[in-house]
Amino acid sequence: MKSILVGLIEGSREEYRESLEELKELVKALGGKYVGYILQRKTHPDPKYFVGAGKVEEIRQVAEGTGVDTVIFDAFLSPSQLSNLERSIGKKVMDRADLVLEIFSQRVRSKTAKLQVELAKLTHELPRLYGRGKELSRLGGGVGTRGPGEQEAEVRRRWIKRRIQQIKEELEDIKRQRREQRKRRESSSDLKVVKLALVGYTNVGKSSLLRVLTGRDTFVADMPFATLDTKTSAKFLFPDIKVLITDTVGFIRRLPPELIESFKATLEEVQEADIILHVIDISDKKWLEKVKVVQEILKDLSANEKPVIYVFNKADKVVEKEEDIKYMTEPAFMEGRSVVVSAQKGWGIKELFLAIRDVVEELQEVGL
Repeated sequence: MKSILVGLIEGSREEYRESLEELKELVKALGGKYVGYILQRKTHPDPKYFVGAGKVEEIRQVAEGTGVDTVIFDAFLSPSQLSNLERSIGKKVMDRADLVLEIFSQRVRSKTAKLQVELAKLTHELPRLYGRGKELSRLGGGVGTRGPGEQEAEVRRRWIKRRIQQIKEELEDIKRQRREQRKRRESSSDLKVVKLALVGYTNVGKSSLLRVLTGRDTFVADMPFATLDTKTSAKFLFPDIKVLITDTVGFIRRLPPELIESFKATLEEVQEADIILHVIDISDKKWLEKVKVVQEILKDLSANEKPVIYVFNKADKVVEKEEDIKYMTEPAFMEGRSVVVSAQKGWGIKELFLAIRDVVEELQEVGL
């Protein structure tokens, strides 16, 4: 995939550049290349093309001149905008949701995650069939009749609706089976079980931290959504308490709504957690803004009232020695417990275990 990126600047140019940089990383994560970007300052998106009609012509000329095959918009396009843009530019058009969904499709491995991504993609595709069907109908059809394009779109629409219902039923069965398995596991053991969920913006090092905390091998890469399947490992911090640590999918700014909805089964691990480890990349200058993104999603999941330990990771990118961690001021910005670590170097892990133990003891006092 060779592409150009397109965006609309509605606020500050600096703020938008951050979103565009994230879009570039998403393109690279998909194995694609981009030759450049086109920006337009505009108060409100154009209802027909998202950008202005003159800018569409500029995009068409640049696309022709550079030989790209895809134009990617840093936005969520409406079905009509997508259809109008593809017709005018003559190239494949993708929006931010298309990009993220495609990455998820390529990366997921477990049956549950595959079902969730398929549900998100079908939910995303359904409203887009209307414009495509009418466009295809120009191939034929008389007055008062449906053309072949509309007929094809209607068949596809009915199939998608049936498949969406099937997937939802399968996911409900999986959720029910998981609940029963957890109950059996907990009732068959005298051990108390504490559930921890690792959450955070994508590419903050959650998988690396899981590997350090549990000793379990996990795939680690410096890219968005390096791992997408939920992973749970056990750790004994007390003789009579088993801690289950679950890594969850990373969040991004403006996550497609379809993904949030379809991944409820995966994020159920967050809803059922006793403690949340909110992992933050301390080397990222915009870490506080990304913390707020994650906090908003936790609020949407009704998981914002749970005990949280803020884990500032990647300290080795900021200081040279572990003993310098104590001079870092970032944790002062957060209410509650904060620990600075480097999962890569193993710094601060002992302090993190102590913080987890403190919260577990507090939960015991209130009758865990």
